[in-house]
Amino acid sequence: MQVQLNKQLISSRLKNVYDGWRNASQNDEYGSIADAEALLLLSGDPAGEDEPVRKGTAFQTWLLGYEFPSTLLLFQKDKLLILCSASKVLAPNKEGNPPVPVEILVQAKAKEPPSGALPKFVEAFTSFKRVGSLVKEMCTGKLMTEWEQGVSKADNKPELVDMAPALSAFMAVKDEEEMKCIRTAANLTSTLLVHHIVLKLEMILDKEAKITHEQFATQIEARLGSGEGEVAKGPDMKVWSKGRGLNDVDWASTEFCYSPIIQSRSTTTGYDLRSTAESSSDTIAHKGVFLIAVGMRYKGYCANLGRSIIVDPSKEQEAIYNLLLSMQSEMLKEIKDGVSAREVYQRALDIVKKEKPELEKNFVKNAGFGTGVEFRDSAYLLSSKNSKRLKTDMVLNLSLGFSDLLDDNGKKYALHIVDTIRVGADRSTLLTEGAKSTKDTLFFLNPENEIEVEEDKPSKPSKKAPVKPLVNGSPVKNKTVGGKVLRNKTRSAAQEEVLMTAAAKIKEHQQQLHEGLQSAGLAKYSEGASGGGEKEGKTWKRFQSYKGESALPREVESLRICVDRKAQTIVLPVHGFAVPFHINTIKNVSKNDEGDYTYLRINFQTPGQLAGKKDDTPFEDPDSTFIRSVTYRSSDGHRFDTISKQITDLKKEVNKREQQKKEMADVIEQDVLLEIKGRRAHKLPEVFVRPALDGKRLPGEVEIHQNGLRYQSPMGSQKIDVLFTNIKHLFFQPCDKELMVIVHIHLRAPIMIGKKKAHDIQFFREASDVQFDETGNRKRKHRYGDEDEIEMEQQERKRRQMLNKEFKLFAERVAEAASTSMGETLEVDIPFRELSFEGVPFRTNVRLQPTTECLVHLIDPPFLVVTLNEIEIASLERVQFSLKQFDLVLIFKDFTKAPLHINSIPSGQLDDVKNWLDSVDIPLGEGPVNLNWGPIMKTINESPYDFFQQGGWRSFLGGGDADSDADVGSDSESEFEADPEELQSEESSADASEYDGSDASDDSGSGSGYDDDSDDGDDWEELERKAAKSDSKRAAEAKGTRGDSESDDDRPKKKKVAAKPKTNGKSKKR
Repeated sequence: MQVQLNKQLISSRLKNVYDGWRNASQNDEYGSIADAEALLLLSGDPAGEDEPVRKGTAFQTWLLGYEFPSTLLLFQKDKLLILCSASKVLAPNKEGNPPVPVEILVQAKAKEPPSGALPKFVEAFTSFKRVGSLVKEMCTGKLMTEWEQGVSKADNKPELVDMAPALSAFMAVKDEEEMKCIRTAANLTSTLLVHHIVLKLEMILDKEAKITHEQFATQIEARLGSGEGEVAKGPDMKVWSKGRGLNDVDWASTEFCYSPIIQSRSTTTGYDLRSTAESSSDTIAHKGVFLIAVGMRYKGYCANLGRSIIVDPSKEQEAIYNLLLSMQSEMLKEIKDGVSAREVYQRALDIVKKEKPELEKNFVKNAGFGTGVEFRDSAYLLSSKNSKRLKTDMVLNLSLGFSDLLDDNGKKYALHIVDTIRVGADRSTLLTEGAKSTKDTLFFLNPENEIEVEEDKPSKPSKKAPVKPLVNGSPVKNKTVGGKVLRNKTRSAAQEEVLMTAAAKIKEHQQQLHEGLQSAGLAKYSEGASGGGEKEGKTWKRFQSYKGESALPREVESLRICVDRKAQTIVLPVHGFAVPFHINTIKNVSKNDEGDYTYLRINFQTPGQLAGKKDDTPFEDPDSTFIRSVTYRSSDGHRFDTISKQITDLKKEVNKREQQKKEMADVIEQDVLLEIKGRRAHKLPEVFVRPALDGKRLPGEVEIHQNGLRYQSPMGSQKIDVLFTNIKHLFFQPCDKELMVIVHIHLRAPIMIGKKKAHDIQFFREASDVQFDETGNRKRKHRYGDEDEIEMEQQERKRRQMLNKEFKLFAERVAEAASTSMGETLEVDIPFRELSFEGVPFRTNVRLQPTTECLVHLIDPPFLVVTLNEIEIASLERVQFSLKQFDLVLIFKDFTKAPLHINSIPSGQLDDVKNWLDSVDIPLGEGPVNLNWGPIMKTINESPYDFFQQGGWRSFLGGGDADSDADVGSDSESEFEADPEELQSEESSADASEYDGSDASDDSGSGSGYDDDSDDGDDWEELERKAAKSDSKRAAEAKGTRGDSESDDDRPKKKKVAAKPKTNGKSKKR
């Protein structure tokens, strides 16, 4: 296998090795090789997946950039000797200016005669008296057997000394390339913790789900992908897309350092703080201490973190956890260049002795270790016996914790905080982060008989004051365990939050969201990455009319214009030659009659045309010379009519075909549904499906199979298969206050149903009385009046309850089967009708209902399903006191996706919508006018980094701050002006209302005895003043209305006043 090596990097690291070796003394970190005449590095067959990385393999990877099994390296003072197999020849490294010559000895292939490479290598090795080697490592394999046999036959065998400490010193200080890999590994680990592990654990606690520690760990590992061959699944980008700086990750080079470790108090082996611990097969407890440890490796470099989560902590547990937090903060200041590992551990122990001396015996025996290519480098163990000194740019795994602690019930538990850190000149910095503060890790249970405070209410959604039941659509805050509320706040924070007003909380929370959005945007596009605009961007598409002259149609021999529909080509006569032009090169065709001749003009696609959508048509070489148009003249007008029509029809046909192909580009062909065997499949009978199948509308049945669902029509002639892997969201909508009960499936990728593309599939049953036969009821003739109606209402309620129970049970069975099949949890989402609001997402006014993860409309097609964690920001538009409605625009994180407009939402629901958006951690923007989002998103897509560098959404939409609404309006108008005709109509209507009011007062006064009052000598200004005063008085007495005495700022309000011409007349008559 020929590999591309980074020769400059290899030479640089090889120079470090030789410089350290040549300058080594007995007292420094390279002392173990000070007296060695040569260094031997052996590598046999690859180690097993479950085995830790050996130091020899780690050093080889660090030096060469790759692991080369069955390869021997002998470092001599004057050269480097490498023995490798013929299948993976290492090219001599001369370009990088290595510090010593490199000699490659290649072994012969299996069927070739011996090359003498191994005996030569053995001879070079045995010529030394003292050789450094990894004496504790045992390598296996065919090459190792031959090597041992060759050495055993040699007369002189050198003395071997352990060079492991020196190799650790070579790899300890990281260069910039290594730090880049470690930062990526740290971001991967932090993202997995914050956006999956913690959320999933809270979901388990909330639902009291029965899942083992081992199953939970397996689900975590599946985020990197699972399966092989055709059933292989890639990384879960729903998780990784939320991370920072993970746009260009090489997923093939990403793996776990070890299987994630999950421990709770139900772990039979007890809590274990070592990195070699394993997740047990015991069911996860739903209370007490939970220990999480996860480490990831990227391009060979490791990052690790660990967290403690406590449900219903005692004051003692809370105090110990706070001690760990403060200790870590203090240790980051202490760990710096020049400090010894012994001093680091002693400083941590001193903090424990000072704060809680009784816990000294429970403190960990070491506070961490060095990490990098080798996950745990024991040479840099932070223990009381290690005197090695730390240097700048070393990377450590700082692990602080207490074990064998006793809770109030006398049961043992442990606590730890683990992070990967980088040693600096003055202090250390964290590389991993997230889910560490007390508000993220301590969950308090309220007693059932405790008086509810504001935070205890969200378990049942409230319409007027929705709280934070979600974080970006994920159930994080205010969760319940066993019917008790998880406040996710410390006691003091809970008391402070009750005192804060809802508006103040929203304002403060929105500021935090906008700051996070701005920093995330800068980090995401910091390396000049585009916003994904090129994903949909047009690319040059090659096309060919004919492969040679022989393929031209016979009609071209007459040198007349020929339209070849089969080849999608127009053949034109040019200077006696038949020249073919593919239909894609032609823009349009026009025909004009002038006198006795007809002119046919064919226009071609050329760069620089301002033709709307064709403006950005790409070309292979835009600097080439292009033909703009060709014009032909003929006296045969009928023939040119035919040619023009043929070209136009062919162009339409090709465009239509390309459009259909583009529409169907994201349609997938699902795998085969595996029918369940050995037992009858769970069924939901008598249900209708949408989109409907061809033929008569009859109910069918849905079945749950091994890897998906199958809907069958009554006669079994038609069926729809939906695989679990293609289910993105699963909804159950009860028939309470609705005419139907629904199980709705939103797909990850659309499928074909009949001849139509479908993103959603819905199974429903109508809940109206028409569906039930009530004839033959003998009780009816004995009962009269209200008794009959009461019984009918009771029966209808029972029927609806039965329908809800049946459909909900089926939806839960689908979720359970999907979770078992995929290894990842699929939750049933139920809309919150209490939080619903009306709006127009398409053409009709519908009721939109939030769910845990989405905003949905499921009653009538077209359906609407918006995933909340895909939303970047929400813009509230036309928010004015004078308007009865406002609009909501949802901008997605994928900037290439068109923003979703939900129009005509009643202004009375503005606060409800604001509260809900804030509760799901969606940043808000607010403005008085509609923005033209097409050009805006096009500008942002051209350079997202510039957009965020200039302030991003916060400066553009105002950051959700109510105090800056006026400024937002002016800013938005200056950058993206509203329609001039719209503004002109508003101004003219405002002016008209003003003048109409004065005219109305004049006319009404002259017709209602106003002349008598005018004789008193009042001038026009005095009359106007009296009229305004009277109107102001009447407005003050009216309830819920405003009078005509509005200031100039409220002038749009005067449109309504113009409709009441006699108002001023009546006031003056008094």
